[in-house]
Amino acid sequence: MGRLVLHRLAATVPVLLLVTAGVFALLHLTPGDPIDAMMAESVDAEAKASLRKELGLDRPIHEQYAAWMRRLLRGDLGRSIRNGEPVIENVSRRIRPSLELALLAMAVSLLIAFPVGIVSAARRNTAVDRAGTSFALFGICMPNFLLALLLIFLFGVTLRWLPISGYTDPVEEPLNGLRSLLLPAVTLGLALAAVITRTLRSSMLEALGEDYVRTARAKGLSEWRVIRGHVLKNALIPVVTVLGLQLGTLIGGAVITEYVFALPGVGRLVVEAVFARDYPLVQGVILLIALGFILSNLLVDLLYGWIDPRIRYR
Repeated sequence: MGRLVLHRLAATVPVLLLVTAGVFALLHLTPGDPIDAMMAESVDAEAKASLRKELGLDRPIHEQYAAWMRRLLRGDLGRSIRNGEPVIENVSRRIRPSLELALLAMAVSLLIAFPVGIVSAARRNTAVDRAGTSFALFGICMPNFLLALLLIFLFGVTLRWLPISGYTDPVEEPLNGLRSLLLPAVTLGLALAAVITRTLRSSMLEALGEDYVRTARAKGLSEWRVIRGHVLKNALIPVVTVLGLQLGTLIGGAVITEYVFALPGVGRLVVEAVFARDYPLVQGVILLIALGFILSNLLVDLLYGWIDPRIRYR
């Protein structure tokens, strides 16, 4: 298992190099100048040239990339062009809301998807199954921004049960913090629950047709014990794969949801940095998001061996 972890971590190096090079090139090829975004048009051209030289933006792209990589190897993600603060400080202020939103959305999705997916598979081709598949289709087809607006209108405007925007830290105020995150978490969780429901139902239906399930039933086990002891665990591999990919996406930031609910998360930070042509901040955030994806996929690989002992890593 330790060799697997080392192998996966070593494989991340070329991936991160490709990510950094791709993001760096795309940012510099995008029309617009960060100096113009920072300073008014009336500012003297000489002052702009002086600031561009101070920030190193007057050098060729390959030299800027090499300088950024040298700082990165020392653990320095650079400083934001907009406010001059270190990138890591900008991200650290925004990462907590995104992490809290991701974990709460994941919890909402699991609480919905597992009961619906299990019952749909166990009651195949019944009214319950049709209701479950209809829910899954609805969740996949419904755009996040539209679902967010509907939830805001119902629970925020009409019933006035939950706040419609803003963020309160759950660590400082647990109840108010949970209330501020509940609507965006349900918005993301319902879409994710729909995907997990379809994946779990399909995987369980495949497992229910296996010989070991017929053997378990022939022994006189109840249907619930068959599902719990023989079917569910064998059907989890595809579900865990989906969860790993979605967790990386959620940690990376749900941009539309964060904008609709005015959450100060990583997703909004990336969009604001792109509009401001804040190259160091965009590069640093994208790098950290890529690391989040890599770590979530590593966790999925480790879970494979725990779920199915037949999977052996050498």
